[in-house]
Amino acid sequence: RQATLTVREGELAFEVNLSDYLDTGLFLDHRTTRRMVTEEAKGRRFLNLFCYTGSFSVAAATAGAAETVSVDLSNTYLDWTRHNLQLNRCDDHRRHRVYRSEARRFLEDWRGSPFELAVVDPPTFSRSAKSPEPWDVQADHATLLAELAERMTPGGVVYFSNNSRRFRLYDDLVGEHYAIREITRRTIPEDFRNQRIHRCWRLVRHGDGPQPADSMSVDA
Repeated sequence: RQATLTVREGELAFEVNLSDYLDTGLFLDHRTTRRMVTEEAKGRRFLNLFCYTGSFSVAAATAGAAETVSVDLSNTYLDWTRHNLQLNRCDDHRRHRVYRSEARRFLEDWRGSPFELAVVDPPTFSRSAKSPEPWDVQADHATLLAELAERMTPGGVVYFSNNSRRFRLYDDLVGEHYAIREITRRTIPEDFRNQRIHRCWRLVRHGDGPQPADSMSVDA
């Protein structure tokens, strides 16, 4: 029925669809995480993997990111991302680019400048005719994050999140490339009764090449 409307989150505007999809197009549980991205994005090259409708890209773009790159397999979501960027007057296609690609393939193929800030918010599981292999966040996250590390600057920040109730971060593997801090409790908005709506980590790329895993820290 295309029951769409524009909603505001602080200075940001997003289109939501209340009739046609299981999700409305905006994950409300990540509004605090979007604010964190806004605070870090100015002047940085930003990557949004599994971008969905581009809300993190909008947050980075409006905060003055040097460029944003949004990646998803769905043409519907990429069109939605473009519309959300346009709603926020961030429609310079040279600075704010969208790519239709599977996330792992995109990282393998990327030959542009390394990124300084990234968001990775994948589904728990997905299978698509557009991709030769399914995505499983538990089985695939460490390999993806290692590949992403090769596309990040030293000291680059990755916000990694997912909503699998059974997820366990492979901190020994991820820690070879990043300093790890779980920030879940900081990122769940106070009005959410379900404190397990997602889990979130702030990963900081090590300086030069893989290093021994640090002990994982958790924010209060």
